[in-house]
Amino acid sequence: MRIVSLVFILVLFKSSFLSAQKSVPDTVYTGIYITSIHDIDFKQKEYNINLWLWLKYKNKEFDFMQNLEVPQAKNFTKSYSTLDTSGDKVYLLMKLQCVMKDSWKLNNFPFDRQKLRLSFENSQFDSESLVFAADTFGKHFDPRFVVNGWTIDTFKISSKIKSYETAFGDPSLDKPHSEYSSYRVSIGLQREAMGLFWKMFTGMYLAFFIAYVCFFIHADSVDSRFGLSVGSLFAVIGNKYVIDSALPETASFTLVDTLHGVTLFFVFMIIVGTALALHLVKKYDIAVANRFDKRMSIVILISYIILNLYFIYQAA
Repeated sequence: MRIVSLVFILVLFKSSFLSAQKSVPDTVYTGIYITSIHDIDFKQKEYNINLWLWLKYKNKEFDFMQNLEVPQAKNFTKSYSTLDTSGDKVYLLMKLQCVMKDSWKLNNFPFDRQKLRLSFENSQFDSESLVFAADTFGKHFDPRFVVNGWTIDTFKISSKIKSYETAFGDPSLDKPHSEYSSYRVSIGLQREAMGLFWKMFTGMYLAFFIAYVCFFIHADSVDSRFGLSVGSLFAVIGNKYVIDSALPETASFTLVDTLHGVTLFFVFMIIVGTALALHLVKKYDIAVANRFDKRMSIVILISYIILNLYFIYQAA
C-alpha cells in the first residue's frame, strides 16, 4: 500500500513539474535605438519616430516580422529588416517608421515637459507563451538627431504585462480577459522654450504697452486714449486666437490662458483709468487728473510685471 501511494505521489509530482516547466514563457530580449523624433503635431496629438528594433528569441513561431504590434501607433512601416536563424536563437533587426498618437500636457505651454510613450507586443502570443526582457547594453537614442527644439531628460525602458478585458473572440477562454507581455519605452522631453515664448507673446506684450502709452497722453485727449486702449484690447484677443489655433482643445486653464487673461484685465484697467481721469478733468482740474494718471500708471505697471513673472516662474 505504501509503494502504491509513493508511486502515486511521484506521478503527481512529475506531472506538476512538467506542467510548471511547460507554463514557463519564452523570453524575448529586446533592444531599441531611436534615430529621430520629428513632426510633433500638438493639434493632431501625434508625432513621428524613426527607430531600430532588435529581438532575440528561441521560438521561431513568434515570427515578429508578421506579428509585431505597436498599440499606440496610428500606423507604422518596416523599411528594412535582417533575420538570422543560423544559431540556436533567432536574431531579428528591423527599421521602423511610426506615426504615434499621444496625449499632451499643455498647462505650462510653452514651458512644458512632455512624456512620449511607445510599446511593442506580439499580436499572436500572450504572456503565458512570451515575455519581453530589455536589452540595456549601449545607448538607446542618438542625441544629435532626435528632435529639434527639445532635449531628452529621461529615457526609460521596461517590460510589463498588459491586460485586456476581452477574449478577442477566443472560445477557449472562460472569461473576457487576456494578458500580453509588453516592451515599453518612456521618453521625457523638455522644451527649449524661451525663443518660442517671445515669438508667441511679443504681440501680446506690445499690445499692452501700446495701451499703457495712454498714461502719457494728456488726460482730456479722450479719443486718442480710448482708441489706443480698445485697439490693444482686440490685439490681445487676436493674439490669443492665433496661439489657440495651433494647440489642441483642453478643458484646463493653461499658461497661455492665464497670461492673456491677465493682460486683458490690465488693458481693461487702463480703459477704466482713462474714464476716471476724464471724470477728474471735468470735476476738478487737469492737475488732479495728471496725479491720478501717474499713480495709476505705476500701480498697473508694477502689478502687471509681478504677476507675469510669477506665472512664468511657476510654469518654468
